[in-house]
Amino acid sequence: MLKANKVALERLMSADPVLVDVKPAHEVLEGLTPTTFLHAGPPIAFQDMCPPMQGAVYCALLNEGIAKNIDEAKRMAADGTITYKPCHEFGAVGPMTGLTTWSMPLWVVEDRATGRRSYANISEGSGVGLRFGEYTQRTLDRLKWMREVAGPVFSQLLHEIGGMDLAPMMAQGLAMGDELHMRNHAGTALFVKNYAWLIARIAGAEAENVLKFIGVGNDQFFLNLAMAANKLAADLADGVPGSTLVTAIARNGVNFGIRISGLPGRWFTAPSPMVKGLYFPGFTEADANPDLGDSAIMEVGGFGGCSMITAPAIVKFLGAASVDVARETTEAMYSITMGEHPRYQIPALNFRGTPCGIDIMKVVETGITPILNTAIASNKAGVGMVGAGMSTLPIEPFVEALKALAQELGI
Repeated sequence: MLKANKVALERLMSADPVLVDVKPAHEVLEGLTPTTFLHAGPPIAFQDMCPPMQGAVYCALLNEGIAKNIDEAKRMAADGTITYKPCHEFGAVGPMTGLTTWSMPLWVVEDRATGRRSYANISEGSGVGLRFGEYTQRTLDRLKWMREVAGPVFSQLLHEIGGMDLAPMMAQGLAMGDELHMRNHAGTALFVKNYAWLIARIAGAEAENVLKFIGVGNDQFFLNLAMAANKLAADLADGVPGSTLVTAIARNGVNFGIRISGLPGRWFTAPSPMVKGLYFPGFTEADANPDLGDSAIMEVGGFGGCSMITAPAIVKFLGAASVDVARETTEAMYSITMGEHPRYQIPALNFRGTPCGIDIMKVVETGITPILNTAIASNKAGVGMVGAGMSTLPIEPFVEALKALAQELGI
């Protein structure tokens, strides 16, 4: 296992993600059909989905023109018309409900050395949106604008600059106070700082709208780019026989699942935990959905909860009592990871590399499980985010994954 883990970790850390294009999902996701809907988390049937994810399915049916009205959408969602698959099984990731369908524009991230690619949808910006299960005309109009205006602008931008190196931006984001999961203020600001001039020229009459879309009420704009970068790194590390490295953590709002390098494609699941954190005025835990979204790919890559000490400003937003919680969380993550990333460093820890490569064996040995920094979604479709906090994962899937790997290896 030591040799296998060394190989897997080296592959994870070798990723050199370059943002190369924006393309409709059907042009880049092999095997996608107009009636294949991708979702966050491990596999789940429509009838078992949480309300926000079901609402997102209705929205997608309307957005793709498969259903003509909401009544038809509700019928078609459950009658077998649609095939549901995890984003992860297509090399993609999506925040919250993660709904990704035929015509949606996706960020395309490519590894410079291998040409391997990963994908993520574009952040919808301020408001509720499809990712929280909203299916109003407002959301449908925004999705159309993203498809017809914003996506082509970003595509032309990336072609003109010859691709955008994400690793330096992610490293700089850490140094500027992001942990790249729940805080992406710096990454988003760097995107605007570096490329607003070119967007202003490319977008023409839509320049004001595109720049406002990125810069106002869309602080998490950079998250989707970073998610694709981390999905790329995790997929490079996948499929190493005998490796105990975690290559996916994902939640569908009902269950969460992990995948490991040594058993590619297999999910090990348990019920999604409730997120402990700070609720917005008017909301309590009774309004919250269990943990939801593919954004835990950030912790797989060593960000989010793993690097929480880089973002002390986020501590109160997550409901923590003290900055000490951020330091303690990051220190705990060092105890369950295989190494420290040489490219991504933490200034507050004397530029120590981020804790990277979650090891199921160390999780089982220590009893310490990954901690995720995350949004708290409403348990009702179309309401949106009701708070933010930290999600501590149950240990059972890590134990089951280790048992299954031992059986695979005949140990």
